[in-house]
This record gives sequence, C-alpha cells and structure tokens, in this order.
Amino acid sequence: MENPLLVENQELPLFSLIKPEHVEPAIDTILADNRAGLSELLNQNSHYSWANLIEPLDTMHDRLSKAWSPVQHMNAVVNSDELREAYNACLPKLSAYWTELGQNKQLYLAYQNIADSSEYSVLDHAQQQVIKNALRDFKLSGVALTDQKQQRYREIAEQLSKLTSQFEENVMDSTNAWSKHVTDAAILEGMPETALAVAEQTAQQRDLPGWVLTLDFPCYLAVMMYADNRDLRQELYEAFCTRASGQGPHDSQYDNTGIMAEILELRHEQAQLLDFENYAELSLQTKMAEDPDQVQSFLEDLAKRSVPIARKEFEELKGFAQQQLGLDDLNPWDAVFASEKMRSHLYSISQQDIKVYFPVQRVIEGLFKVVERLYGLSITQLNGIDTWHSDVQFFEIRDGNHQLRGKFYLDLYARPKKRGGAWMDDCADRRKTEKRVQTPIAFLTCNFTPPASGQPTLLTHDEVNTLFHEFGHGLHHMLTRIDYPGVSGINGVEWDAVELPSQFMENWCWEPEALALFSGHYETGAPLPAEMLEKMLKAKNYQSGMQMVRQLEFAIFDMRIHKEYDPQQGDRIYDILNQVRDQVSVLKAPGYNRFAHSFGHIFAGGYAAGYYSYKWAEVLSSDAFSLFEENGIFDKKTGKHFLTSVLEKGGSQQALDLFVAFRGRQPEIHALLRHTGIVDQTEAV
Repeated sequence: MENPLLVENQELPLFSLIKPEHVEPAIDTILADNRAGLSELLNQNSHYSWANLIEPLDTMHDRLSKAWSPVQHMNAVVNSDELREAYNACLPKLSAYWTELGQNKQLYLAYQNIADSSEYSVLDHAQQQVIKNALRDFKLSGVALTDQKQQRYREIAEQLSKLTSQFEENVMDSTNAWSKHVTDAAILEGMPETALAVAEQTAQQRDLPGWVLTLDFPCYLAVMMYADNRDLRQELYEAFCTRASGQGPHDSQYDNTGIMAEILELRHEQAQLLDFENYAELSLQTKMAEDPDQVQSFLEDLAKRSVPIARKEFEELKGFAQQQLGLDDLNPWDAVFASEKMRSHLYSISQQDIKVYFPVQRVIEGLFKVVERLYGLSITQLNGIDTWHSDVQFFEIRDGNHQLRGKFYLDLYARPKKRGGAWMDDCADRRKTEKRVQTPIAFLTCNFTPPASGQPTLLTHDEVNTLFHEFGHGLHHMLTRIDYPGVSGINGVEWDAVELPSQFMENWCWEPEALALFSGHYETGAPLPAEMLEKMLKAKNYQSGMQMVRQLEFAIFDMRIHKEYDPQQGDRIYDILNQVRDQVSVLKAPGYNRFAHSFGHIFAGGYAAGYYSYKWAEVLSSDAFSLFEENGIFDKKTGKHFLTSVLEKGGSQQALDLFVAFRGRQPEIHALLRHTGIVDQTEAV
C-alpha cells in the first residue's frame, strides 16, 4: 500500500500519517523512478554539464531523502516491530542502489567529463568540490574494480547495512528488556526526588506498586551517582555494561558477539578489495587526518600527557572513598558514586544543587539568546506542526534581515522504544532550484530525564552541555549558505572536523555572561548565585585526566581493531580492548564487562576508525573559541567571522582551510590542554 505523502515531495513530513505498510512500496517506487531517470540522463546527453546531470540527480536524491529520512528517524525514536520490519526490508534495497550508483562507470565518466571540460573552470568553488568528492567516492565505491570484485563489494555493503542495523536493534531491545521492580524505599536511599518520581511513574505505567528502574541512561546514571545501596549499583552496572552480550542478565537472542566479528571481517575485506591495507586506511580517505599512524601519534601524545594525571586523580579518589565512604576496594560501580561525593566534599557542590537553576524551558530560551547574540538570529516556536510524539517541539530560525535560515524538531526526553544517546540528523538539505531555495531542516534528539507528573523538568549541567552540543551540529546544518546538497551544511565535511561546531558551542555553558541567559531557579527565577558559579568553575576540570583517558580508551581501541585486524586471528576485540585499558585506564573493568557490545558509534554509527574525531575536533573547537576569549565571548565581529568562515561554508572547502580562514593560522593544541586543565596539572605533576 503506497502512501503518496512519502512519494511526493513534501516540505515537512506528515509523521502521523506514515504507517509501516507505506514504507517499502514508497521506496520501491522512488528507486525505480530514479533508476529510470538516471538512465535517461546518461543516454540523452553526449556532453555533460552541471545543469543536465548534477542538478537533476540532486532533485532525484532529494526526493528519496525526503521519503527515507522520516522513516529512518521514526525507527530511532518511536520504534515498533512493524516499523522495524519495514525499515529493515528497505535497507538492502537502498544499499544496493547506492553501491550500484557508485559503481556506474558511465556515470563516473560523466562526472569526469565535467571535470575535464572548459565548464569546470567557471563553476564556483563549492560546485568544484562536489565534483571532486564525487570522483573520490566513485573510486571508494569500487568503480574501477573488475565485475567479479564489484559484485563482492555490493554483497559486503548490503550485509554491513543489515548487520549494523541489527547491532543497534539488539542494544535497544536488550536495554528495554531489563528492569528492576522495587517496593522497599530503603533500597533507593540517596536517589534524588526527580529520579524517584520518574521511577514511580514508570511503575504506575506498568500497573505496579513502588518503583521501576530501567537501563535508560538518565535512570541508570541516577542510580550510579546517588544510590547509597552498593548492591543496587553493582546490579545495574552489570546489567548496563553487558547489554547485547552473552554476559549478565540478558537474553542470548540479543547477543552482538557474532555480529561484531562479522562487521570487522567484512570491513577489512572491503578495504582490501579497494587496495587498502586495512579499514582504518579506507576510513581516513574522507577525513582530515592523513593516515592511521598520524592518528595514533595524536592519541598517544594525549595519553602521555593525561595518564599520569588520571592515575593521580584516581589515587585521590580511592583515598577519599576509603576514608570518607568506608569503601576499601573501589569498584567500577562505586566510581561515579564516590566521584560525586568527592566533588561535593571538595567544592561544596553537587549536580543536584545545580539542577534547580536549569529548568528546561529556561535553558532552551537562554540557548536561543546565546545564538541570537552571537549571530544575530531569532528563533521562534511554531505550533500545529505534525510530529512523531507529543513531547516534540518545532522551531524556525531567522537572521537579522528576517530571512528564514532553517527549521528544526526538538525531541528531548528518554522513553521506551527510543534509541539512547543524543544526536542531530538532517530532515532536509539546503539546495537551490529554479523556483526556490529549499530550507534546511534538522532533527535534534536527546534522552533527558522525562518530566514526572507534577514535577518540573530540571537539567544537570552535563545535560545542558549536551543540548548546546547538539544545537551546534544543528546550526552547522541549518545556517549553511551553500546551495548544493553534496556540500551544504554538514554534508561533505571531513568526519574528524564535523564535531567542531558542536564542541565549540559547549564553551558558552561555562561563561558567566552566557550562564546568566539560560539559568535561573525553577521556583523563584533567582539567578545562579555567584558563589555557586565560582564553585562550578573550580570544579569544571574535576577529574579531567580521568575523563580524558576514558575517551582515549575508546578512540585507541576503535583505531586498533580496524588497523590491526588479521583474518587469521579473528576480531580480537576484547584482547585489544584489554591491552588499551592496561595502557590508559585507571580502574580495571571486571571480566564480564562487554562495553564494546553496545558501542554503537563504531559498530552502528559513522565513527568506525573515526572515534578519535571527538578529540581531533576538540583541538579545533578549543582553539577557535580562544579567539572569543581574546575578543569577548559575545563579540559581534568575531561571531560574524565564525558564522561566515565556518558555519555558512559547510563542506564546500577543506575544513583546515576554513579553520585557518577564521583563526588566521594553523590549529594549536594548547587551548584544549588549557581548557581541560591538562596543562596546569602537567606542570604541577
């Protein structure tokens, strides 16, 4: 049953009218139309140009994107068995289509024809970048392979599409399948009232007395950070770190062990088909970093600076836990709890003290004020927009000339059948047609603690950081001035630079002048007290070494499993992870820990052999922000300079060139080390 709303080119998806049975017929129709349209494009022209090839292709693929984007998004945020089945039925068809396109030699030669023509020199820089990227991507899709190798490449691409989807589904299902019903209030002693209210509401929804704890991250973190009951913390820790594995209290049907091994095997084979030694080399073809050795040197340098500090911090934490909490052996399920107690002890401040000054609506309105002052934007909520859930809000962004620049959906709260984590994704790209400029539209998704009945929604400062981070991604997508979808917004941006605008926005979460805009007591509206702000700033780099080495553990592990994969030895996932932990971690994980089984960034997301991007881009973001530190955090000239040099340019130029255009020089690591406190502590050590 085909839904014309998916096939026709709608400006905004009508989510309430999209049913699982509509999905596959719509995708089938569009793919058939696109194949026919491509054949016509290639066969009716002997000379190819931007106007007779690339523009029509963009139109075809915009139609496909507008049908698939809402389906893909709904599968992540309002998942159901029926929608999942329809989604998975389309994955191999889409994989086959894109691989077929990338291996189409006639299409490749058509692009090459434009690149070699006199027209190329009169195309603008962004158009030339689209063609350069396309020619690179043809080669990475196997356009030059023999027919037999192309067929194998297609099989690998299709299987990887299925496996990564199954990995993500197993994590979601394993997370949702576990819960703990509690009827004795004493077991939950120490838990904050807001978390208890949500747990009680969850129990009521299941017609149970008392409270129900889940592995949704807000609930899990509340237990790990505040629950006095050590056995309870250990139980949730084990359930959380063994999700989608053969360990812990989970159903074996959700075990990702075989899926992970097969993903690594197929990625390695795919890389070797394209004459790369390993998948890490293939992955870096679309990134700033030159090769895996450069990445490893970067990570090793950060580890050398950070590990001694992290070990010193951990010894201090162990001493505190023993003396103040009676914990002679500090276990992984004690670390977050003890760290929060120690933070409160050292700085007389806790996350719960801070939360009352960050009611969610105040934070959202203040975030909008921050970007208004930085870039001259105004953001307005629009009502009556069709969404996928009643919690979702919709906004539009206009500039100082009242010109519409972008629109976005905001989905803030955790709930069952919603993928964990926080992310920005595109609903529509900016592109210029003969009739109009298409407005870019973004999905902004978080998983904050949902409001309990009668309770205000208060954010931790970490959650405020997360919101600012995702909004930075959204601004990058929505404020672009590039008219060609291949390089507008985040499209075409090197993956290890894509976190620059998001991490950049986090800096304003710590600036007194900015905090005044988005903080205020949820009952009285009173501003964040100066003494509390002073404590927050003093505590900003609390355990910064431990935080740094945790991210380095993930990044080094990711790079090594892809760089060092050997078919003769198999995946060696936990052998390598344990080696990395011996190198950089400060607290030994128990043998049953299966962290990698839910590491969606590299097994189901876009960060395979690319997780280092967070630290790589943090060098760029910290250094970029240092110019605001010099000129004033709301300096309009500097804000406009960042807007026009970085945010508006999308992927139309190399990320390094855009950074240099803004900063006036090559990036330097000192600002990152200073912002995280690593420099000061290194000097102290």
